[in-house]
Amino acid sequence: MLSFDASFFQDLSRGVWRSDVVAVLLVVFLVRLFLKSRSRIRSTQLHGPKSNNVLFGVLPQVSPGSGGMDNYFKKAIEDYGTVFNLPSGFGRQDLVGCDAKAISHILSRDTFTYYRPAFARVLTDILFGKGIFSLENDGHRRLRKALTPAFSNAAIRSYIETFNDNSSKMKAAWDSIIDAAAGGSATIEVQQWMNNLALENLGRTGFSHHFGTLEGKRPELIDAFDSFQSPGNMGFASKMVFLLSTNFPVLLNLPTKHTKMMRRVRYAMKGIADDVLEKAKAELETNAAGEKITDKSIVGLLIKAESTSGNLSMTSEEVLAQMNSLFFAGYETTSTTLTWALIELCRNPQVQEKLRQEVNTKLQGADPTWEEITLGLPYLDAVTQETLRVHGPVHNIRREAFEDDVLPLSKPIQTASGTSTSEIIVAKGQGIHIPTTCMNTSEDLWGPDANQYKPERWLGELSPGAQAIQGHHHVLSFGEGQRFCLGRHFALANFKSALVNLVRHYSFELPNGKDTIIGKHFGAINRPKVEGEKGPRVPLLIRRVD
Repeated sequence: MLSFDASFFQDLSRGVWRSDVVAVLLVVFLVRLFLKSRSRIRSTQLHGPKSNNVLFGVLPQVSPGSGGMDNYFKKAIEDYGTVFNLPSGFGRQDLVGCDAKAISHILSRDTFTYYRPAFARVLTDILFGKGIFSLENDGHRRLRKALTPAFSNAAIRSYIETFNDNSSKMKAAWDSIIDAAAGGSATIEVQQWMNNLALENLGRTGFSHHFGTLEGKRPELIDAFDSFQSPGNMGFASKMVFLLSTNFPVLLNLPTKHTKMMRRVRYAMKGIADDVLEKAKAELETNAAGEKITDKSIVGLLIKAESTSGNLSMTSEEVLAQMNSLFFAGYETTSTTLTWALIELCRNPQVQEKLRQEVNTKLQGADPTWEEITLGLPYLDAVTQETLRVHGPVHNIRREAFEDDVLPLSKPIQTASGTSTSEIIVAKGQGIHIPTTCMNTSEDLWGPDANQYKPERWLGELSPGAQAIQGHHHVLSFGEGQRFCLGRHFALANFKSALVNLVRHYSFELPNGKDTIIGKHFGAINRPKVEGEKGPRVPLLIRRVD
């Protein structure tokens, strides 16, 4: 991997170095072309889209926040098949894989043969510190093992009471809004409320920290997240650097507007993490009253890891990095999926009513328990899985081959030379794209109704194509393999408990009925928005039904 000292780029950003910079970049460009030409010789050459953009290839169309990633991949799959090459700048040819057997092979070798791309590791280092998102091999396994008890079934079972309590607080706030409105209903912007609920659930259960978002407080962390999630805030120079960093990760050391925003997010998270750790350590020492810090909570496990010297020990820097990572991962992924679920319940009122009937019949007005949300409400599970399938928060899993490898395929494809093959060679350093949205909504895998929202599909046997997909319930929204989402059971319990408490108390309608146009606010996570609203706002007409 080519690299430069960060000070070189800081000097460059101040306008110094002229001809020397041009010369160095020319050498880098030529070396990169040479290395990529060798990579092309070693890897199987496939069909794929062309690009005249030497610097970026087609990366502007498939980068997070571009707004066209899913459609671009779907069209390319129609034109070139389930496995094809993708030009990504500087002579680089990435591989796009929508073949279930190939994906299973790649993800089963995560952190060994396949790594997160170098630019993604640098990006997460800047945003979170050196934590579970950026480490590979033994370092990644060590951190996962240390955190696993916080996401066990026993731990999550103990969180359900807090999830229900936070839902009750949100209900009290919504009831006040409805009471103040005329006609027994009110229009409420649900996306921010889902953000508030998800953050409060994570704060209280994982870190014994009250953000106060359900009582109207707005911590700096939310503003920092929102600014980072808005690609329009990047500016031209930031976008250029971000795209170039795919091939030259060290460029992320440049002080662009975007990297400054990332550091602002990290600073905001660090402030909260420091406060949480200080209070948690004091409570453990004095057995102070209040929400109990247990050894199986996230913060309890991190404190334990920091104070031990065994195989699961962490440095102070790693402890903060884990907290930063989990704050970010547990915030908008769950809340955005909840918002999509409410939108689909509005679009499909028969689904909304069927879910409400199941909840009311099974619970009889009581709060849901762990056993009920995991095993006792089959239609709730169907709605959850269908929402994750159609509206999963992750749209593209990117990896990079750490060594040469051979990918097996589900069915033969034609190479660029016209020969048929059931396996392809992947070269060391070659980038990999796994378009999860395309896999989750592929008609070849899920049938002709793949793009329709139909929870009923989960009440029977799935198609053989869908069953071939490795992943939670054959959906790739949580990833799979060595890097599957560590907190997926936490996220599912969080999601299900919130949805149960929402549908048993309220009915939901889109502001303009079924004709309401739902767009997307593009960013690191694509959030829904009602067309005409400024930003990712989703106002819904809400009525009490209890």
